[in-house]
Amino acid sequence: MKVGLFFGSFNPIHYGHLIIGQYMLDQAKLDEVWFVVSPQNPLKKGKDIMDADHRLNMVKLAIKGNEQFKVSDVEFDMPIPSYSSYTLKKLKELHPAIEFQLILGTDNLQHLEKWKDHEEILMEYDILSYFREGFPGGEFAKNQKVRVMKGPMLNISASYVRGLVRMGRSIKYLVPDEVAEYMYTKVKD
Repeated sequence: MKVGLFFGSFNPIHYGHLIIGQYMLDQAKLDEVWFVVSPQNPLKKGKDIMDADHRLNMVKLAIKGNEQFKVSDVEFDMPIPSYSSYTLKKLKELHPAIEFQLILGTDNLQHLEKWKDHEEILMEYDILSYFREGFPGGEFAKNQKVRVMKGPMLNISASYVRGLVRMGRSIKYLVPDEVAEYMYTKVKD
């Protein structure tokens, strides 16, 4: 079984994330895509981040109905901040028969050298990288373990969605309706 691991804060999850997940599922011929919710990304310390449980719940709501999408809270029981290399080792221990591949944007690919144990990750895992305008992926895009894919992109950011919520504006068509309702009723900034 081939599983694409889509790591992220998902602060909150939006249609851009879901479109990328579906595109990778189809184009890379994956069996499943797992949205791995990171309680604290080491490269986003001190950022405006919602409670991890809220973000996890919103991912569950967003992917409901797609049997090939799963959510993982594996990092919730690991030391913070969350390092992908540690999470990958843990997931491999828990699921030795699964072939994991990483899903990440060329914006993150371009700065892969900032990731803990990035050389080890590149040796052991294939990377499916979706093209982000203005970020060609740097030297890592040329690596034989990396496949840069140009899929449909929505220029939505989670910070934009959070800003609209703070201003009391609509986020309809940016996030699934269930996520919007959750944000307005349960998430307090």
